[in-house]
Amino acid sequence: MHIPIDPAASAPIYEQIREGIAAAILRGDLAPGDALPSIRTLARDLRVSVITTTRAYNELVADGLVDAVRGKGVFVRAQDADQLRERALLQIDEAFDAAVRAARSAGIEDNELSRRLTRRLEGER
Repeated sequence: MHIPIDPAASAPIYEQIREGIAAAILRGDLAPGDALPSIRTLARDLRVSVITTTRAYNELVADGLVDAVRGKGVFVRAQDADQLRERALLQIDEAFDAAVRAARSAGIEDNELSRRLTRRLEGER
């Protein structure tokens, strides 16, 4: 499993791992019932500590995205479509909030920010 990790990022590594796996689940790259790599395997593959991957997996369990089955592993939980939509909307709102904060701190006008979003939306079509 490839999860991009940036040691220089402000987000802790366990959070980057959690976000990478959560995004894969939300995109449908990981289907309900799919097994995640073992904690040790993922730690080795990402070259991080077992404690870091354990924390990421614990966060995913707390988020309700995966189930940990003692002695068997960690598996993607079946998701309700409405819950997936709400999670996606929450992520979008958080990204918008970050963009607005960045724009405000750089003195970028609302209409410029809006134009940039519109260009990206049109580029996706």
